[in-house]
Amino acid sequence: MRVAVTGANGLLGGDAVALLAGRHEVLALGRGPCRLAPGPFAWVDADLADGASVERALLAFRAEAVLHAGAMTDVDACERDPLAAWRANVGGSEQVARACRALGARLVAVSTDYVFDGEAGPYGEDDLPNPRGAYARTKRVGEEAALLLVADSAVARVAVVYSGRPGAKPTFATQVVEKLSRGEEVRAFEDQFVSPTLARNGAAMALELLLETAYRGVLHVSGATVLDRVDFARRVARRFGLAGSIAGVRTADARLAAPRPLRGGLRVDRAARLLREQPLPIDAALDRFHEEWMRRPR
Repeated sequence: MRVAVTGANGLLGGDAVALLAGRHEVLALGRGPCRLAPGPFAWVDADLADGASVERALLAFRAEAVLHAGAMTDVDACERDPLAAWRANVGGSEQVARACRALGARLVAVSTDYVFDGEAGPYGEDDLPNPRGAYARTKRVGEEAALLLVADSAVARVAVVYSGRPGAKPTFATQVVEKLSRGEEVRAFEDQFVSPTLARNGAAMALELLLETAYRGVLHVSGATVLDRVDFARRVARRFGLAGSIAGVRTADARLAAPRPLRGGLRVDRAARLLREQPLPIDAALDRFHEEWMRRPR
């Protein structure tokens, strides 16, 4: 099958390409040079924000299925430049959806727990989104673009994605490991509850949803454990055998540009019933994260 992945330089997208390569004909799309390990896939430099290049690439490839994992994900950068966020997260999703509609391709669009306001989480698929901030609002509109324009489509929501894969970009989890290894203090939000998602696990669930089910609508494919970021940091430290200071701070004291949903997290019961690839509890996910980390070049 011809399968395309947008956001292939990112965390979930990069793992999706690795899982697909050698099993399908794969087109990886990302902005700029490819940062993935070499493999049996084609690369196209395409920008979700430019209005046309991603759509052209998908049409030329004649994609039969698309995992749309690309987005502008820097929450505070989105808040400072909402036009850029709209172009990437709404316009980019429209590009992908137009191509899938023209090709009759199945689409799974990756989204976020930030579409909820964080007043009463964890949230299920049937809970009403109430996004706050430019990132959250543009991701929510991107969800609707996929579901409205493509009949055979689904939205896969994740949260706080992290990876130990060699070459993967830094995340909160990797910063915890690196800072504690250097003897530095880690500061973490004590009032934000999330469901951290190991990229490989989230990618596997999203691909199963894309290629092996006919499910339409929204599905939560995050990690299975909801916890605050201080607890998350402490569990990372414990799994890596690291000591050091982990200090809890409040989001209100951080003077962030964009609002964060505080009592967030996603319920994953539906994914656990539907998919063979199961949402991982946090300690099982951290075991895999540690294995990935130990494979990094020293």
